[in-house]
Amino acid sequence: MSSLLVVEDDEKIGSMLLSALESAGHETTWERLGAGALDAATTTPFDLVLLDLGLPDVDGIEVCRRLKARQPGCVVVMLTARHDEMDVVVGLESGADDYLIKPFRMAELLARVRAHLRRAAPAPNAAPIACGDLSIDLVARRCTVQAREVVLRPKEFDLLVRLASPPGAAVSRDQLIADVWDRNWFGSTKTLDVHVAALRQRLAQAAELSTPAAAVPAITTLRGHGYRLD
Repeated sequence: MSSLLVVEDDEKIGSMLLSALESAGHETTWERLGAGALDAATTTPFDLVLLDLGLPDVDGIEVCRRLKARQPGCVVVMLTARHDEMDVVVGLESGADDYLIKPFRMAELLARVRAHLRRAAPAPNAAPIACGDLSIDLVARRCTVQAREVVLRPKEFDLLVRLASPPGAAVSRDQLIADVWDRNWFGSTKTLDVHVAALRQRLAQAAELSTPAAAVPAITTLRGHGYRLD
């Protein structure tokens, strides 16, 4: 059973989310305030958090940053009434894995939750993937460059694994969305763009910190198609 946290101050929306998620078989905790959510995350490990950005006590973006600092492996899905694209980008860059703009359909939200929780476990003897000095351990879900760990968010790791399977193969945007998120994805592909940008930055930083200089693959944009790990 998955453990979920709902952070929503609106009683009507919070009640609907709690009922729908528990009916879908998820163990769900509901917090009305950002401070309560952060306290809950201190004592309870969560698989996924549904986070309203318009909280009355702490800005949702700041709550997201703190949640990710306390539970890096937890998936955070922002719930926002902010339609401006820059607000969404800032939210994703703060550590969120996805977003939904209010009002949303409950069926869409439940599909997103299923998609994020549906991470196929690799075989116990799955071999690490090597790309130059980059090593990806599928079993431990760890990425290293010259034995130094590169800390990745869950979807960044999944995206890297897909691009590296195999390295050098072109992967379309539609295929990346289907494999890393879900084939029946409802959302904007802006999520993919932000995660690719973040992954590029983390790989570049890992290369800069390496002594001697590390051979770290680059993510090449294929205009009109998708990406390739070179």
